[in-house]
Amino acid sequence: MGRLSAFNFVSLDGYYKGPDEDISWHNHRSEEEDFAVDGLASGNALVFGRVTYELMAGYWPTAQAIESAPDVAAGMNRAEKLVFSRTLTRADWANTTLMQGDMIEIMRRLKHESKRDMTILGSGSILTQFAAQGLIDEYQIMINPIALGAGVSLFAGLPARLHLRLASVRQFKNGNALLRYAPLEA
Repeated sequence: MGRLSAFNFVSLDGYYKGPDEDISWHNHRSEEEDFAVDGLASGNALVFGRVTYELMAGYWPTAQAIESAPDVAAGMNRAEKLVFSRTLTRADWANTTLMQGDMIEIMRRLKHESKRDMTILGSGSILTQFAAQGLIDEYQIMINPIALGAGVSLFAGLPARLHLRLASVRQFKNGNALLRYAPLEA
């Protein structure tokens, strides 16, 4: 059975996007690039919603991405990718499968049938929907030491409280902290 994790950057005040969809505040440094390369080496399939997919597909295959972060770009381009969308008709980024239909049922089936783990990158809307259904096994939250004052909450629209337990903490030299959470057992 495959596990589903979620990885996202957030500000100190809990936003994963600032006003006007701004994500330029994400504090990426070489230490986190090494972390990303290690994560991509795990072989997890990457899971996206349409918006995040289009953002990632528009950047990682480019010459700029390959020049500025060659190991991350190679991993992102090589990884198996699943994109959930009701509106996309095709997904051209290498190794991408377009997932259409009832995404909750599709993810339940994938988790049950797959031996491969999956990681949601960004994709706040699907993260919230999967969280509400108890489908996420681990939350990896990279907190950036910045307060935005406004933006989009990571769990915007969550219909009920989500109770988690802290599994681990990792501090990065640039001030970021990775918090790993697991759902509390019922």
